[in-house]
Amino acid sequence: MEIIKQITNEFKTIDSIRAIALGGSTASRYDDDISDYDIYIYTDCEIDNQIRTQIAKKFAQEYEIDNRFFETGDEWRLKDSDKGIDIMYRSPDWIEEQINRIWKECGASVGYSTCFIYNVKNSIILYDKNDWYKNLQESISGSYPDKLKKNITAKNLPLIYGKMSATFTEQITNAVKRDDLVSVNHRISAFLASYFDIIFAINKQLHPGEKRLVRFAKGNCKILPKNFEENINELITTSKENKAQVLQKITEELKKLISKI
Repeated sequence: MEIIKQITNEFKTIDSIRAIALGGSTASRYDDDISDYDIYIYTDCEIDNQIRTQIAKKFAQEYEIDNRFFETGDEWRLKDSDKGIDIMYRSPDWIEEQINRIWKECGASVGYSTCFIYNVKNSIILYDKNDWYKNLQESISGSYPDKLKKNITAKNLPLIYGKMSATFTEQITNAVKRDDLVSVNHRISAFLASYFDIIFAINKQLHPGEKRLVRFAKGNCKILPKNFEENINELITTSKENKAQVLQKITEELKKLISKI
């Protein structure tokens, strides 16, 4: 982690930076040999690309500056290493708005509802001007709101079953009939996004993101559907002709789980 300290020391001299945090799988201890280092830099204004490039040159054998495919960020490949550095730049006002919308107002999304809360809560503080990030973490340190649990379930459950039409299951079934494999995969991903959002909500667990969801759920959720892992694995690996049948099994087990809560 010495390299992370050195990178932090380079960035923290920039006046606009309010905090630097190490997030992702490394911070939450779910990392493996191919995991990158995810560094989140909270800055009151955008940092000039030339400054970011100068810092990258000190540590990286190759780099991309100012990617904007998702969050604004830079990607490095460290010198003498295959390890990647993924730097994401965030506005403090923006993350405060997200926390207010999700944690305080209990706003739900279609899938991944509490990912930003998980990210902030589980990140390791590397630099913190005036304890801003520490206070941010403390603002979400309380128990998981009951209203948020209800809102996430209410937002996502009808998309799995209960709507009059166009549930994910119906869309997947129709895509299979059309032999549209791209649509099948797209809708299965959407189905699983809402499915896991519900699972984590009813267990009052923050959503960790898109990786290692089965492992995380088995390790942290006391309430899981019967044959949870087996059914998900079957959904992914079975032929397209059998997917509707497996979806039905997953949905039935989820119904049974919800009815007991």
